[in-house]
Amino acid sequence: MAGAVAMTGSGSSVRRIAVIGGGPGGLYAAALLKRLDPDREVTVFERNAPDDTFGFGVVLSDETLGGIEHADPEVYRALSREFVRWDTIDIVHRGRVHTSGGHGFAALGRRRLLEILHERCAGLGVDLRFRTVAPPAAELAAHHDLVIAADGVHSATRVAHADAFGPHITEHRNRYIWLAADFAFDAFRFEIAETPYGVMQVHGYPYAADASTVIVEMREEVWRAAGLDTCDAAESTARCAKFFTEALDGRPLHGNRSSWLAFRTVTNSRWSHGNTVLIGDAAHTAHFSIGSGTKLAVEDALALAACVEEQPDLPAALAAYEAERRPVVASTQRAAAASLRWFEELATYGEQPPRRFAFNLLTRSRRVTHDNLRLRDASFTTAVEEEFGCPPGTPPMFTPFRLRGLELRNRVVVSPMDMYSATDGLPGDFHLVHLGARALGGAGLIMTEMVCVSPEGRITPGCTGLWNTEQAAGWRRITDFVHTSAPGAAIGVQLGHSGRKGSTKLMWEGIDQPLERGNWPLKAASSLPYVPGVNQVPAELDRAGLDAVREQFVAAARRAASSGFDLLELHCAHGYLLSGFLSPLTNHRTDAYGGPLENRLRFPLQVFDAVREVWPGERPMTVRISATDWAEGGTDAADAITIARAFAEHGADAIDVSTGQVVPDERPEYGRSYQTPYADRIRNTVGVPVIAVGAISSWDDVNSLLLAGRADLCALARPHLYDPHWTLHAAAEQGYSGPGAPWPLPYGAGSRTPPTGRTDAPKPRLTLG
Repeated sequence: MAGAVAMTGSGSSVRRIAVIGGGPGGLYAAALLKRLDPDREVTVFERNAPDDTFGFGVVLSDETLGGIEHADPEVYRALSREFVRWDTIDIVHRGRVHTSGGHGFAALGRRRLLEILHERCAGLGVDLRFRTVAPPAAELAAHHDLVIAADGVHSATRVAHADAFGPHITEHRNRYIWLAADFAFDAFRFEIAETPYGVMQVHGYPYAADASTVIVEMREEVWRAAGLDTCDAAESTARCAKFFTEALDGRPLHGNRSSWLAFRTVTNSRWSHGNTVLIGDAAHTAHFSIGSGTKLAVEDALALAACVEEQPDLPAALAAYEAERRPVVASTQRAAAASLRWFEELATYGEQPPRRFAFNLLTRSRRVTHDNLRLRDASFTTAVEEEFGCPPGTPPMFTPFRLRGLELRNRVVVSPMDMYSATDGLPGDFHLVHLGARALGGAGLIMTEMVCVSPEGRITPGCTGLWNTEQAAGWRRITDFVHTSAPGAAIGVQLGHSGRKGSTKLMWEGIDQPLERGNWPLKAASSLPYVPGVNQVPAELDRAGLDAVREQFVAAARRAASSGFDLLELHCAHGYLLSGFLSPLTNHRTDAYGGPLENRLRFPLQVFDAVREVWPGERPMTVRISATDWAEGGTDAADAITIARAFAEHGADAIDVSTGQVVPDERPEYGRSYQTPYADRIRNTVGVPVIAVGAISSWDDVNSLLLAGRADLCALARPHLYDPHWTLHAAAEQGYSGPGAPWPLPYGAGSRTPPTGRTDAPKPRLTLG
């Protein structure tokens, strides 16, 4: 990558380089660019003295070290001589220590890292200007070919050119302080302290033979209750040592210009402006709980230096650098955000069984999963499985789960998916094959699409319904097939009403686009169109309309019961009629059904109560909610707790936790399992079973979510479109063949992975000319 001095790219034209900031990223970028071309003039401006630094230890991954070794073996060798290495994590909670091995860490002191980089830069001829405030980036850009802004989370460069970089900074609600202890922990240590003021935690790790970093973190309200907001640095340090006296064995802590901070997540729309480029914390930050700040900065430096050499000119180099690094950084930031939120919500996990708590902490970022934790430490993972109740040889996803009188043979749900393939609401052969195939495919619970309670409650002309006996008979045909041909599988119906999102085209003809002809009038919580100027303006439901809709749900529920469904789900999500009452963005009513959340809940709860009254008592009933609108002023996570608790108190057996699709200008934070934190919070706050949904795509994800206590059931949509037999294949891939995933007898011969082409042919020994 950066090992040879090749002058075929833009490197030959980048002669004068200014680096703003002398942290690890800026220093390493300077060293690499100077090493690639010794004739370059590279200047680093650092406002502090050479030995000034905040923090204590730095953790680097094997991946980062591999890049350093390839690009600059001399720096790698110097770092290797300094590293403290360990592979275990200790989790201390309520007096119990749980140890997990096989993780692999390498750390050294931040000051020593800087010394190594100073020495390397000086040896290469980089001009290091300490105690020197850099001139403004615009001034440097006028006289240099490249300006590298490595000036950290409070980057003056980013602020000065905010219109070009488009920064977005989010400050989070935990407070933390960097401290150190004069001894080495023998593992990476997470310790939880339940104090009279609230929950506090330590993140501790060794970085030298006689020194450890100790980060103390807690919610802001805990910090204030403990009086730490009024303490000076010395008093804060002393009090933190007392809170964690057992972990420290009574030894003191000390600081290094330490102060209480609130973590700030930094993102930027662009990382370059003209010939100025952001790297490290100036461009992006990732929460310290996954230890990625220095790692990302060093990897930025590696990528930037390589792109400068490889690309034909500087604009191409900066574009290539950003294209290469942005997906990596985004993935890291998603993992860091999940970890950060986990620690913000730490108090909700206090009552978890001890091993589950430890597993939950280890898998909090979703980068460590059940499967790779088993590879790292099989004995620890087996102990967690036993505590969960897995029979020997049974993955968590294949343990049964009971809701009222219904026992599901496994924890996999085929999520409701609109098929838009009905005529006049009647389910036909397509629905029999679609749902029947997935029942044969092994899932514990197969859910219908949203089944509409009235003709005007349809989303599209292709939506199914349950407003007449002919439709009920069509559904009976499907439930009979499932119960007869896939014994042990359960089938549930999701009842809903489109509200303001109705009378639109089939999805593949134009999602959410109004019909060109054959429209029907819409009704909703308020007279607000889904997309103003595009969708129809609905009529606000009056008293008679509310009563009529409630009775439509009741009549449909009665038909669903006679149709043989095992479970009923009330659809209160995604901006449809009942969801429209819940969100303040779609409910502008001034009567008893509008205003505060208590009022906005009133009609959905009345519908729930009416349906529950006619739905057979032994059969479970669930509710799907949108736990956030992903939009300012809309439903948020705190509201979701209130909504879930209300439905649970009215008898909901589980909450199906989805998000969004309520307003068109939403801004979801997409990513793997991106909706599961909302299910997690509801489950561990309200205490009601939850169904997690949202980009859950692998059986490893399912096992991880269940074992960590973030969900009771996992609903998957697209994976079941890709593979109707997803559950059976998941069992086969895990070597499981028990009662949680029985193969249909006619399919038994296919229960093993088919052989592929031969791959073990002998390799050639000689090459003859």
